[in-house]
Amino acid sequence: MKIIESGPAPVREIENLWIPMADGVRLAARVWLPVDAERGPVPAIVECIPYRKRDGTAWRDGIMQPAVAGHGYAVLRIDLRGTGESDGLLTDEYTRQEHDDIVAALAWIASQPWCTGRLGMVGVSWGGFNALQVAARNPPYLAAIITICASDDRYADDAHYMGGCVLTEHVVWGVAILGQAALPPDPALVGERWRDMWLERLRHTPEWVAQWLAHQRRDAYWRYGSVSEDYAAIRCPVYAIGGWADAYRNAVPRLLANLSVPCKGLVGPWAHGWPLLGVPGSAIGFVQEALRWWDKWLKGIETGIMEEPRYRVWLPDTIPHTAGRDEQPGRWVAEPHWPSTNILPRRLHLSPGRLAATTEPETALTHCSVQYNGRASGAWCPYATGADLDSDQRADDGYSLVFDSAPLANGIEILGAPTVELELAVDRPLALVAARLCDVDERGTSSRVTYGVLNLTHRDSHAEPTPLEPGKRYRVLVQLNDIAYAFLAGHRLRLALSTSYWPIVWPSPAPVTVTVFTGASALILPERPPRAEDAALPPFGEPEGAPEPAMTTLAPGSGSSVWNYDLANDRAEMIGVYDTGMERFDAIGIAAGLQIDERFSVVGDDPLSARASLAWTIKRERADWRVRVEAKIELRSSAEAFLVHQSLAAYEGETRVFAEEWDRQIGRDLV
Repeated sequence: MKIIESGPAPVREIENLWIPMADGVRLAARVWLPVDAERGPVPAIVECIPYRKRDGTAWRDGIMQPAVAGHGYAVLRIDLRGTGESDGLLTDEYTRQEHDDIVAALAWIASQPWCTGRLGMVGVSWGGFNALQVAARNPPYLAAIITICASDDRYADDAHYMGGCVLTEHVVWGVAILGQAALPPDPALVGERWRDMWLERLRHTPEWVAQWLAHQRRDAYWRYGSVSEDYAAIRCPVYAIGGWADAYRNAVPRLLANLSVPCKGLVGPWAHGWPLLGVPGSAIGFVQEALRWWDKWLKGIETGIMEEPRYRVWLPDTIPHTAGRDEQPGRWVAEPHWPSTNILPRRLHLSPGRLAATTEPETALTHCSVQYNGRASGAWCPYATGADLDSDQRADDGYSLVFDSAPLANGIEILGAPTVELELAVDRPLALVAARLCDVDERGTSSRVTYGVLNLTHRDSHAEPTPLEPGKRYRVLVQLNDIAYAFLAGHRLRLALSTSYWPIVWPSPAPVTVTVFTGASALILPERPPRAEDAALPPFGEPEGAPEPAMTTLAPGSGSSVWNYDLANDRAEMIGVYDTGMERFDAIGIAAGLQIDERFSVVGDDPLSARASLAWTIKRERADWRVRVEAKIELRSSAEAFLVHQSLAAYEGETRVFAEEWDRQIGRDLV
């Protein structure tokens, strides 16, 4: 990364700025702005998230925000109500209270003497979600947004459900927010009331996973905050950014296809995170790209950004399985419009064991997957920081119903969402199907290009699912995640179908045998012919940022992830143990540490044996202050219900100041 001091203008930082709400609550913000902003007001760029500006996102904030502020912007990183140093309580994701707070904060910022009254919002994940959601409220001061690794549909593409299937990410994300939201404010900023604020948060801890599992259909709970309900409500320009290795990539092309405002889309090779730090690589000069966007929409400076193609993506041509996968080979390509008339459907018909350009007589193929099929899947939402990326698929292919093309005489490039049309029958009223599109090279290595899952009771509707009639034939459409990919000459395409995909999705309540009728089933690829114009795309430039905040390692980190298999009991278990060590933010003297223990297990023929158990221990320490929280969530199920256990303990020094456990039973609703 190229280090810059701040940009053309000197920058000052306000460590903590209070933003008042109408009910007396104060939101805490960290601010960077030009030193003379009161004499020469500047536009403001705002990020609102619950991840602790003080000692959570401080490292990446310190790299990015001064670099942007130095180009004539005020940049504010606001902790949501009930998190960090902000007053109040956090009760759930994306609530009306959250959006009301942000709208009020934007109005307050616009009125400050250092602000021109033109504002933008930016954010990754939670901050990308609420940038879209607040834009749909159409506040008068919001002139443009950049949304990164976020979704327009809280049910279809978030950490809870996929294709109507229950994601185990319920527990992964649930324990993360349970622990992070339970940390106290810093006494150095809020004074003696910090302990009372902390205890109030702890006593009002939400039952995160239970409240999400209470809504297994796409009901009003999920429709609120899903801007896909009314794209026309968004009236400011939108730059939507994602990564092919991330879980939230599908929203980018959907937004481009449905928004009526000026918008752009960018998808790189990255996992979940900022493109400035993007892995797998290559990372891009995100600060420079963002400034081109902000200069255009917040300052009225013509930067040429809107004259460039509407949709730009990284087109990979191989998927390395090396540890860490630091680089993703490929090239940048672009479409001037999206949806694009350049994309043409290529239909490959299913025959026994084969994908072919022509249909063959119908054959009925039956298959029942072992419950631990999916061990090569990686995490639903990878960060590419460990063993969370997908790996060689051959073991999972062996547990699946597989269809291969002949070796390709010429390469095929795709861009969009592949779909699988299946004529099938099942032997149970509740069932799911997982579909993986893989690239098989000359050596036989199988790499997952993209995948999709469908709860077959949701075959017609996520809002009103209906049980299956065992033995009855159904025609269903399984949409895979959007992707760009170049299949090279000599490689084969592989479609792998299964009735389980653990530990990505929760199993059906009983083993399922599916019958797939070939001849009547097909894979449809969104083929993209190469375009000569791709070679002329301007480069993004090298990543740039301010000098990294000074950090001191007090204790080194470590981590491991392994699948264990118990042959005698046909039981597979994934165990991940990670320790970040202790890193001190030298400017404030706070050391931060995190320990994670995650376990996913299931017996091959018993879906009711599935168990997901995660524990987070989070520490904050300073010479005069030492706290930690211990958060645990376990999810199991019976044939009729999900069984959720949640526990939280908090310590000041070695004194336990809070401990509570919750056990909930939530009925299965056609899953």
